[in-house]
Amino acid sequence: MSNRYESGGAQLSYLDTGAGMPVVFLHPTPLDRDYWRPLVDELGRRLGSERLRAIVPDLRGHGASELGGTLPVGEFERVPDAPVLSMRQLAADVLALLDHLAIAEAVFAGCSIGGYVLLELWRQAQERMRGLAFVCSKPQPDAEPALIKRAANIVIARESGVSGLFDGMAKLLIGESSQQSRPEIVFECRARMALTVEAFVAVQAGLATRPDSLPTVAAVQRPVLAVAGSEDTAVAPADMEAFRAAPGGCEFHLISHAGHFAAYEHPLRVADLLEPWLRQFTH
Repeated sequence: MSNRYESGGAQLSYLDTGAGMPVVFLHPTPLDRDYWRPLVDELGRRLGSERLRAIVPDLRGHGASELGGTLPVGEFERVPDAPVLSMRQLAADVLALLDHLAIAEAVFAGCSIGGYVLLELWRQAQERMRGLAFVCSKPQPDAEPALIKRAANIVIARESGVSGLFDGMAKLLIGESSQQSRPEIVFECRARMALTVEAFVAVQAGLATRPDSLPTVAAVQRPVLAVAGSEDTAVAPADMEAFRAAPGGCEFHLISHAGHFAAYEHPLRVADLLEPWLRQFTH
């Protein structure tokens, strides 16, 4: 059942299923919380609903969550009139959800932008984080080519809409092997890309202005799991090696034949890694 709560002037949506250990799953953009459904279902079968409480929000502007009308403007210098959905705001939304549910601490899993939010959460409220799992995410900020592309995509979205951009992203972000073995996966993911032009622009500006989180990784004194996809064209597995510097310890895995949406492409294989890692928090 979908639930709603308020954060920063916006009504946001989330699912809350099971009992026991709270695990918050933060999805990649431009998908919604359905990205985690196959993995969460599998983890529920393995761990049991009495041991796993899966909390899966739609990030602001995604799925059934509103974007809100009070986003700052001017932080992305290349597109100075773009509203910015910052990692700070997204982290504040997650903390508001924890407060809404009266959850003092949880384990967190994030893919892509979801992982960037985890790093911001550590900066804001590390005492509420028992462990951090990163799937196809990285601590480095955007390099120059990415900044150029984000600015160009904002122009395209404003002039022509987001449909063509999402068509390309659906093919680019899913691994070639998955597209060959399961062609329907492209249509499944494309159908979940429903951001408005305004939300897309705000997300791109927020991604472009996210901080360098390498110093943050060096301060994470909780267990870290890092899962990279060998065919990920958005986050290089080599960049994810940086999580090994976390002083709380990092378990690193590379999944073959997986793209940027690895947990949706290969939920059973990701569950093989996440399940034993999560068990350390259930004692």
